[in-house]
Amino acid sequence: MIKGALVVETKKYEIDMVNGPILKKMLLFTIPLMCSSILQLLFNAADIVVVGRFAGDNSLAAVGSNTALINLMTNVFLGLSVGGNVLAARDYGAGNDAELSKTVHTAMMLSLISGVILTIAGVVFAPQLLELMQTPENILPLASLYLRIYFLGMTAMMIYNFGSALLRSIGDTKRPLYYLMTAGIINVILNMIFVIVLDMDVAGVGLATVISQCISAFLVVRCMMREQGGIRLIPGKLRIYKEKLIQIVCVGLPAGFQGAVFSLSNVVIQSSVNIFGEVVVAGNSAAMNLEGFVYVAMNAFHQAAISFTSQNVGAGKRERIGKILLTAEGCVIVTGVVFGWLMYGFGRPLLHIYSSSPAVIEAGMVRMAIILLPYALCGMMDVVVGVLRGMGYSVGPMFVSLVGACGLRLVWIATIFQIPQFHKISTVYLSYPITWTITLLAQLCLYIYAQKKGKGAR
Repeated sequence: MIKGALVVETKKYEIDMVNGPILKKMLLFTIPLMCSSILQLLFNAADIVVVGRFAGDNSLAAVGSNTALINLMTNVFLGLSVGGNVLAARDYGAGNDAELSKTVHTAMMLSLISGVILTIAGVVFAPQLLELMQTPENILPLASLYLRIYFLGMTAMMIYNFGSALLRSIGDTKRPLYYLMTAGIINVILNMIFVIVLDMDVAGVGLATVISQCISAFLVVRCMMREQGGIRLIPGKLRIYKEKLIQIVCVGLPAGFQGAVFSLSNVVIQSSVNIFGEVVVAGNSAAMNLEGFVYVAMNAFHQAAISFTSQNVGAGKRERIGKILLTAEGCVIVTGVVFGWLMYGFGRPLLHIYSSSPAVIEAGMVRMAIILLPYALCGMMDVVVGVLRGMGYSVGPMFVSLVGACGLRLVWIATIFQIPQFHKISTVYLSYPITWTITLLAQLCLYIYAQKKGKGAR
């Protein structure tokens, strides 16, 4: 009786992506995922708001200046979670529980290995990495301290992200939302205690983040251990299955490498921002944090494109891929335009949450005007990449993105930005919408080619 109830409970969180209308199911998939991503951003937002209001602009800049570097160090490993998601969705779509179980245990073992590697690298090399980014000397000690504490929680972060990616493969985006909601509330409470009451500055926000990450990781692992079927996690079965590792790496490593190089280009851009001083760095950090909420709302449709396409490939229903692409693109355009323009319209009062300095707020508005108004282009680009990855094309989208976005962005900084009359912060920000447009067009050409070839997964 109990077992039957548990199966029913599990099934209600799953979504059948291979039959029936796409739009309604895509929205059911993306809305909880969108909320989950926003809650995850609130971890960092709580850090930045509390430290900016109660510890000062230098502490705000110290925490915010770490974002690009953290993304650079984590994206390769998080890319492997994309590989796990694609492979698990295919196994699930094909109804193969034995293969799904192997994928689950290989992916979760990879999460542990990834977390340990990142923790060691972040703790040992934090000061040197920040110096390479030309982090201003007066915030370097605070930035190094925050980064080291943050990376102590990296294993928990990897476990949560891999686990939630596997749950997404069966259409479950609700329970990761509940777990992040719990951890997020605890994070905010701890931020206020550590920073406002105990006056721990950036160390307090870092510690609060680590604790909240551990809680979300524990909850997602407990969920998977209580599952039924191939998605169930059994700690005693954790191991690397060679054939699954190869498949995960073939899809995930190009995705991770692409994310890492994107982050590398952002590190270069952050270095260019840093030369304009603490006020611009603080304004850039606050604006970037606000933009993140729009980005993750759009990125939910990128994740949906991956899972929906992968399940349909596994079920042998490739004729639905075109409809998946059009549906996801329509949704991401509406999301990017509405959220992006609203965020810009309320930009000044929102930036005031992070800092009361008029100069910092104006510096943030410069970035928001250039990034947010055309932000839908970024979401459209990501959706095409998601569909291609779900089809099994990972190297092609990576190459196009590296050349079209990252390469051109670095060329822009090395050439146009160096011209005296264009050596200003707005020129740095313009590199984003220009490269989004070029890369989107190139990815669409690749998708048309892939559909014509009709070979699906490679």
